[in-house]
Amino acid sequence: MAKGKGVLASIGRQGSFKPLFSGSRKSQDDDDEESPGLERSPSGHKKWITELSSLANVVVGRCARILLLSTEDLQQHFETEASDSIKHPSRYARNFLEYCCFKALAVSTQLTDHLSDKNFRRLTFDMMLAWEAPAAASKPLLKVDTETSVGPEAFARVAPAIPTIADMITACNLFDVLTASNRGRLPFLIYDKYLGGLEKAIKTMKNQSVSSHLSSLRLDKGEMIIDIDGTVTTQPVLQHLGISAWPGRLTLTDHALYFEALGIVSYDKAKKYDLSADLKQVVKPELTGPWGARLFDKAVLYKSISIPEPVVMEFPELTGHSRRDYWLAIIEEILCVHQFIRKFHLEEKLPGGDLILEALAELLPSVDAESTKNDGGYSSEKIEKNGLYSVSAVATMSNLGFMFTKGSGTTDELGLPVGEVLVGEWTPLERAVMQSRNNFKKLEEAQATIDGVKVDGIDTNAAVMKYLQELLLPVIQFAKWLQFLASWEDPLKSATFCTIFSYTIYRNWLGYALPCFLLFIAVFMLCSRYFNQAKPINEVRVTAPPPQNTVEQLLTLQQAVSQVEELVQAGNIVLLKLRALLLAAFPQASERAALVLILVAIIVACLPLKIGVLIVFLEIFTRQMPLRRPSTDRMTRRLREWWFSIPAAPVVLEKPKEEKKKK
Repeated sequence: MAKGKGVLASIGRQGSFKPLFSGSRKSQDDDDEESPGLERSPSGHKKWITELSSLANVVVGRCARILLLSTEDLQQHFETEASDSIKHPSRYARNFLEYCCFKALAVSTQLTDHLSDKNFRRLTFDMMLAWEAPAAASKPLLKVDTETSVGPEAFARVAPAIPTIADMITACNLFDVLTASNRGRLPFLIYDKYLGGLEKAIKTMKNQSVSSHLSSLRLDKGEMIIDIDGTVTTQPVLQHLGISAWPGRLTLTDHALYFEALGIVSYDKAKKYDLSADLKQVVKPELTGPWGARLFDKAVLYKSISIPEPVVMEFPELTGHSRRDYWLAIIEEILCVHQFIRKFHLEEKLPGGDLILEALAELLPSVDAESTKNDGGYSSEKIEKNGLYSVSAVATMSNLGFMFTKGSGTTDELGLPVGEVLVGEWTPLERAVMQSRNNFKKLEEAQATIDGVKVDGIDTNAAVMKYLQELLLPVIQFAKWLQFLASWEDPLKSATFCTIFSYTIYRNWLGYALPCFLLFIAVFMLCSRYFNQAKPINEVRVTAPPPQNTVEQLLTLQQAVSQVEELVQAGNIVLLKLRALLLAAFPQASERAALVLILVAIIVACLPLKIGVLIVFLEIFTRQMPLRRPSTDRMTRRLREWWFSIPAAPVVLEKPKEEKKKK
């Protein structure tokens, strides 16, 4: 117990990870001898786990050394804590490797300078290599050197366990950026260069966060400093207001710009220029000079509705304007980030975005949970669904010295927080992210097909539409068949259909028609899927119309617009006539329409629904019967005469009133 309890204290006293990760650049055989987990036991046998590959055994040995445990004890812990499904032989090697890696990383990442240790970088890369070939039956890696590379699956699985390196939501996107020039494989040289740059950025931000003038700015809780300029007297920052200029110190945070004018003894109270709120901000390059002259291109203009006049920040330098360009770029980046946050809705823009938000909402409360301690000295990983959690990103950033709002989660001196990575299975957040990425790829593929079938020209699109009407050919044929029956050209067929359909309505079987129709379509689609598996969809071949010159295309467009205009005019006339009927502009027509509506209302109220539907069907279907055709024609003529006799409501077009110009 005492040995396990001093894990972090021992690492801290050593001051480096080199004793823990030594030998990582050596050959496999040398690593076997130097890694404590692979030393010979008192019985003279190597502590070699037969289920693991050689590289996986080396990595497990180093993880055991970090945890101050032997590989046997580490394996025993895994056997005790993991469920039978995680220990299944087909998954044992990879799950045990993940267990060792996540526990070791949870301990080692507690030191704020872990990214600066090159041996730690090499170990994390070896973890990814071992993850790709964890089992003894895997194809062995003959040489682990700087030329070896890892794939996206290994990076997305191991890297999020080190929150300072990657996050589970953006890990795949980060991998795509890092491997843009390496055909989807990440070599160690690029990985090491990325970690080196990341370490420098973290140190810079941490030093600025604990700077002496932090309290004088009175930053909001959780606000983080990005950069500071003007602290050196030879390189001041000049603030221009009108024709006056004041030297001072400029500070950029993730929410605002702060300018402190240089006073006699110290800096004056900082002036804040907000970048986070929607204040119609404008940031652009600006020319400055003495007494308001526009001579030197070395300044940045900031304008918003919260200040009466624009503010100009000048960055003097002898030659060029690279200093100004740098500040303009980072200010615009902060401004764009907040604009993106305000306008971008994850649940609308990304497939499954709502599931990601739900998973995040469920995950954040667990960060606040108090870490429990086991007898090993560090907090025990939370076992949920027989999985083991690793360290969280929020707590790691807190350990780095950055300030967060309440509820971000902290760790005590010897404890580890509950994290987000599961051994042997995916967390709800990881599943939501993977599902969203897969759906997004499908959407991109579908959109590519849509973009590929778009054609230019009204005549060409009309030709494509005319051809695609074949998809509706069964519906068109069915409609023509019903029209044929309703015409009573074959009285026997029409009478048979009328009798059968009337009986269907009377027996209340009409409600089964729609379900049967939908079931027929579903069966047809399933049969098509079964018989057309792995067969590409036949291309739609359309004969292109003869090419048209510009004048012909304009004439075609004019004809199409004229047809649309006629349809709109006809619709307007119908609406205006209905308005005249409702307002009794033509009393006789309104009285007849009202009497008809009263009669229909009485019939609907008194008769059962099926009888009403049956009457409507017989009225419509038997209009062209030889016995009813003369009366139907007379009724049609009378209705047409009545409709045409209704005047339309008057319309007066008024010109828009021009606003009077203010003197």
